[in-house]
Amino acid sequence: MIHPTAIVDAGASVGDGVRIWHWTHICAQAKIGDGCSFGQNVFVGNDVVIGSNCKVQNNVSIYDAVTLENDVFCGPSMVFTNVYNPRSAVNRRGEYRRTLVRQGATLGANSTVVCGITIGAYAFIGAGAVVNSDVPEYALMVGVPARQIGWMGRFGERIPLPLEGDGDYTCPHTGDVYALRSGLMGWMPSAM
Repeated sequence: MIHPTAIVDAGASVGDGVRIWHWTHICAQAKIGDGCSFGQNVFVGNDVVIGSNCKVQNNVSIYDAVTLENDVFCGPSMVFTNVYNPRSAVNRRGEYRRTLVRQGATLGANSTVVCGITIGAYAFIGAGAVVNSDVPEYALMVGVPARQIGWMGRFGERIPLPLEGDGDYTCPHTGDVYALRSGLMGWMPSAM
């Protein structure tokens, strides 16, 4: 479904079941997987790869050099950058820094992702946070600059384990088991 006010440039690769709403622009070389949704007033640049089942809410611009893996959620008005030190009078097109958002990550409303970083799988970036360094898998990040305050599970609820040390947690909704070892979070699917 492509709204009549949307612009999808010739050459763009758009998967099956993608919904593109009002005043959205998808550039010619963008690659978009199946089942994605793009809200009102979204921009997707040429050198952008978006996996399947991503949800991009209103007023999000995904500039060149950004890759979103499957199941990424981009909240309303969140921002990606692609130049670390922009100046209007200085052409830095050859200096774009690549940004990778791993599977299942959530980027909250009005958050900012500074270019050149990787956001780990199923990480959760709180509303308004400014992320300027790599984010571990399952990390819960808030603030300016963003700092880790906890862990989030695949179901989208906080994991009650400390930031450091060791521990185990079983999600009451899915039965998935999370294992914290030496400050790194791992996941095993439910045996149910």
